[in-house]
Amino acid sequence: MKILVTGASGLVGGGLVRGLERDGHAVSRLVRRPPKGQDEIEWDPGAGRLDPAALGGFDVVVHLAGENIAGGRWSDARKARIRDSRVDGTRLLAERLLAADPRPRAFVGASAIGYYGDRGDTVCDESTPPGDGFLPDVCVAWEEAARPLADASVRVAHLRIGIVLSAEGGALKAMLLPFRLGLAGRLGPGTQWMSWIGYDDLIAAFRFVIERDDARGAYNAVSPSPVTNAEYTKTLGRVLGRPTILPAPAFLVRVALGEMADALLLASTRVVPRRLTDAGFTFERPALEAALRAELE
Repeated sequence: MKILVTGASGLVGGGLVRGLERDGHAVSRLVRRPPKGQDEIEWDPGAGRLDPAALGGFDVVVHLAGENIAGGRWSDARKARIRDSRVDGTRLLAERLLAADPRPRAFVGASAIGYYGDRGDTVCDESTPPGDGFLPDVCVAWEEAARPLADASVRVAHLRIGIVLSAEGGALKAMLLPFRLGLAGRLGPGTQWMSWIGYDDLIAAFRFVIERDDARGAYNAVSPSPVTNAEYTKTLGRVLGRPTILPAPAFLVRVALGEMADALLLASTRVVPRRLTDAGFTFERPALEAALRAELE
């Protein structure tokens, strides 16, 4: 297939492009700089600039671009960038894809398990309604921005991504130094649920949804084995061979990170990948310790 990818330089995008190319697909990239080759197309989502004439003929468009939600404390300006980069970027892309000739057959977009918000011990699958707060509101608007494509009979799917385990970036990389120094422990009560996915399994899940003509709607891209923060902490310490005896009280996490602490670190989101498993997707590493060892050893 001919596949167009946004966010191809990111952690997920880079691995996905490599996997798709190994599968024999022809991959092009939407980039926010002057193109360096024929496989790159320039766009400026902030300025609303994207030429629909450059978008014709792709079988699938994969949309991964968006401001890093953990890139710093959430000021009003950063929250606006987080939301606008996702919602406005998706809306622009959908609008210009509808004007392309021919249109793509499918659109596969990133979303996040932030859709569900803080749900305590409740098990959330794709039928669970959205939660309350900034991240759920962003995720709802993010997914809704692609609705015009679905209304025009383009196959639209969204992967609600959990905590990605990769030594190359994301949450795991940020945790490694304090854990290796023996300066880490559970966050807050440690009872909050963490829904995670191994890096290779996430790339495989995207490829699975891209290649299935019947894959529509939301899919939770998480392992079938969510864990509490205390269990995650103990397991990561065991894999690294380091003690995890210095807990961080919730109030200190809030002092350090503000609103982001409650949304990303102290919220409890217990998510399962019901639609992926029902569709026949097989996780290579569904257990946390095996996934961590694969990344770190």
